[in-house]
Amino acid sequence: MIPRVKICCISSVEEANLAINYGASALGLVGNMPSGPGVIGDELIMKIARIVPPSVSTFMLTSETSANEIIQHHKRTLTSTIQIVDKINESSYVLIKNELPAIKIVQVIHVIDEKTVDEAVKISHLVDALLLDSGNPNLKIKELGGTGRVHNWKLSRKIVEQSKVPVFLAGGLTPENVRQAIDQVQPFGLDLCSGVRTNNKLDPEKLERFFKNVWN
Repeated sequence: MIPRVKICCISSVEEANLAINYGASALGLVGNMPSGPGVIGDELIMKIARIVPPSVSTFMLTSETSANEIIQHHKRTLTSTIQIVDKINESSYVLIKNELPAIKIVQVIHVIDEKTVDEAVKISHLVDALLLDSGNPNLKIKELGGTGRVHNWKLSRKIVEQSKVPVFLAGGLTPENVRQAIDQVQPFGLDLCSGVRTNNKLDPEKLERFFKNVWN
């Protein structure tokens, strides 16, 4: 199975169209974050979400941790998917689903150690997909994604094997290592930001090489 590709940190309508033209099946639109790249305003997230064809998913990345704040954030953007980048209470998933039944929920899991595997499998019962990244929410200024670092793919593979839902792999993916990542982890999807950028802008040459290595 060829993994789906989500290009994150989309900063404009032009970048959205560029990513889609090269083969992205999902776009990541980053809301307010304590750290990391790609943050844009909610109005721009909504503007981009409105022009994206129905076949392409739009992920709103939110760092909110209460169900009500996450729901309100989504209502300001109207994306097809909510990507929750921090830990939330289990009951919050139910509240969000009840309020927004048509919207997919993707939980980011920051792969740190063996405990992460158990945490991910437990949460997989509550969401529509998992996204494995290389941040660290335990730091004083939380790292909630966009680090450009590769984590332990052996742990990611364990999560893929045990998860109840599809799993996206993120963290330091590039045109050079994506084939190894696919072979080793066998994820449902791939998610990347800096790996296809030059000077913080989407790079058509890197996009072309990345998708060529995913598809071949």
